Amino acid sequence: MLASRTNWKFSPNRLTLRLKTLRESGVQIFDLSESNPTRCQFEYLNSMLLSPLLNPKNLSYEPNPKGTLEARRVIQNYYQEKNIHVDPEQIFITSSTSEAYSLLFRLFVNPSEHVLIPHPSYPLFDFLADLNDIQLDSYRLAYDGVWHIDLESLRMACDSKTKAIVLVHPNNPTGSFVKKKELDEIAKLAYEKSIILISDEVFSDYSFLEDSERAPSFAVNQDALTFTLGGISKSLGLPQMKLGWIVATGLKELLRSSCERLEVVLDTYLSVNTPVQNALPSWFSMKKIIQNEIRNRIKKNLAFLTSRLFNSHPANCLKTEGGWYATLRIPKTLSEEEWVLEVLEKDHVYLHPGYFFDFEDEAYIIISLLPSPEIFNEAVSRILARIKNQ
Repeated sequence: MLASRTNWKFSPNRLTLRLKTLRESGVQIFDLSESNPTRCQFEYLNSMLLSPLLNPKNLSYEPNPKGTLEARRVIQNYYQEKNIHVDPEQIFITSSTSEAYSLLFRLFVNPSEHVLIPHPSYPLFDFLADLNDIQLDSYRLAYDGVWHIDLESLRMACDSKTKAIVLVHPNNPTGSFVKKKELDEIAKLAYEKSIILISDEVFSDYSFLEDSERAPSFAVNQDALTFTLGGISKSLGLPQMKLGWIVATGLKELLRSSCERLEVVLDTYLSVNTPVQNALPSWFSMKKIIQNEIRNRIKKNLAFLTSRLFNSHPANCLKTEGGWYATLRIPKTLSEEEWVLEVLEKDHVYLHPGYFFDFEDEAYIIISLLPSPEIFNEAVSRILARIKNQ
């Protein structure tokens, strides 16, 4: 009776089962997998954020498939501050980045055609692929002291069924940005093979250092049909408010026909609610305060983590350029699953193993930089002591 596209494995893994048991027994767990800023004691999360939702305009419903012009102009200004010009007519508001992916997959990829995604990367893509009846292929992110795209693996992965290349800029969880030279090569490849580019830039406001070689945004690309994704889940630390966007750029004729169809798709659902769009100008006026608080937190936590990796500690932190996560390479004396289970059992710290993100070898653990310093420092100290004394 049920469709085969949702025939997923629902039995919990060992890590999830053990976490549930410990929590039910009343054990305090230090969660270093936390990706939800609303659970991380940030000061910006106060009643001031709710006042824009009382706007009397919210009682009127005048739907626009692309989103309200006022909201799209706010997003236009967001890019203008980055010295990137975007026309409001090229902006399409969605309820989330996940929805944006699905809309683009439905628009460009027929059943059983292929989309290329990076590895390592976030496991969300597997579910989106199943729901949209498409196939995933992957290209490598290689690490040799810094992360970079393995362009040869990308070229080799492209075939006649490849319809889209997904870039995550910066990547989740590696924190690596696409470089200008990489963007040029990828745009050239996409143009030659009539492949669209989808750039997920939700973490782009959280960089740890300046880099003149970094691509500013795929929204500058005019050489291949490109769709740049963003959203307030990360840019404003407001995942509960559910608003994302797509910026469409590229060759004019292809861009025009694609945008016409995308508008019809959006008009079919009209998923973005009016109050959130009306609140967007007020929320973006707080952007600097919000982002500074988040940025200071993640930089402080990353500095603490790296400061503890001295005196030939057996773990080392891979270089990260931005985002909310750090990747630790740890000894292969245990498997990743054994490591995270041991840390959970003995130190009551929960974190994700590298295989959750399709790291190609072992052993890695992924650490969120969002938790409050009190929680983060204690949890990291426990993890590193466990690794050192193993």
